[in-house]
Amino acid sequence: MYKTIGILTGGGDAPGLNAVIRAVVTTATGQYGLNVIGIEDGFEGLLGETQTRPLTAADVRGLLPRGGTILGTRNRGKFVERSAEGVDSKPDAVYKEAVENIRRLGIDALVVLGGEGTLAISVEFDRLGVPVVGVPKTIDNDLACTELTFGFITALDIATDALDRLHTTAESHDRVMILEVMGRNTGWIALHSGLAGGADVILIPEIPFTMKSVADRIRARDEAGSNFSIVVAAEGALETGRELIYQDKGDRQHAPRLGGIGSYCQRELETLTGKEARCVVLGHLQRGGRPNAFDRMLATNYGSCAVRALVDGKRGMMVALQAGDVITVPISLAIANVKTVPADGQLVRTARDTGISFGAPDEARYHRQP
Repeated sequence: MYKTIGILTGGGDAPGLNAVIRAVVTTATGQYGLNVIGIEDGFEGLLGETQTRPLTAADVRGLLPRGGTILGTRNRGKFVERSAEGVDSKPDAVYKEAVENIRRLGIDALVVLGGEGTLAISVEFDRLGVPVVGVPKTIDNDLACTELTFGFITALDIATDALDRLHTTAESHDRVMILEVMGRNTGWIALHSGLAGGADVILIPEIPFTMKSVADRIRARDEAGSNFSIVVAAEGALETGRELIYQDKGDRQHAPRLGGIGSYCQRELETLTGKEARCVVLGHLQRGGRPNAFDRMLATNYGSCAVRALVDGKRGMMVALQAGDVITVPISLAIANVKTVPADGQLVRTARDTGISFGAPDEARYHRQP
């Protein structure tokens, strides 16, 4: 039986992180009599002069509605090295130091909150003898083996609210309004918010688009008497025959950062349609602020179930939502593949049935003239 568990948050922040921390601490201390040590700044807090602090029920009081993470978070850091050729590797010396510090701190097991990158690091710790249970965190909702990751629904609310607001100004000025949302490899936020917010065009990584097809859709709306259009673009949306648009290409410590698809669409659509266009980039607004009620509930459920899984002797596992129940699945399976939007799935079909274009070259065959 474990006496002390550690908890850390890694990768980008997401609404609900503090709710998970609260649930882990209250469940571990109140139900199982365990001690909890919070590890600050992700896995980086396990290196050098370690950055940790004990967490009690009093320390997490009031955290449920609070955004961000009281433990701080970092991306990859020293635990993943990228070569000049862009190949990632895990430096043995760094992991050895971290494991030694875990033993010295008296931590018996870890609860790790993170997305694909953070959970990939956690698998290495489990392999080195530190039991780990992961909690799926990514607002992109792209982790496999779970129907939802906490933070996604709050991000969706924010994007949908932005679309509601953009509708009024677009209609007032007969403009094309473009909303760029997060979605590096997948279009879950763009698709869901586009459906909920009444977008006319949704651009996602899973369906390559052409600017001509997007412009055709906007012209068709004008001809039908709708002199404004709303476009939602995931940051990883890819135009046929072109490369992804990056803010920067990254380096040995940082992954490349996508961004700029919205501004690109603005320039191109103004040229192709002759209409005035504006671009809004939501960026980190999608990550910040208070989690909504659903994410608070989901995060609490995940945190409590993660502790229960450790107490039940499970390791190398991630808690996951499937068919309304929280179960555990191997972390290795959850990070093996990115969960992408099925290009012929129900939500895409529903979007097309209701007149939304995805800018595909053969888009005309999917819906009638408006």
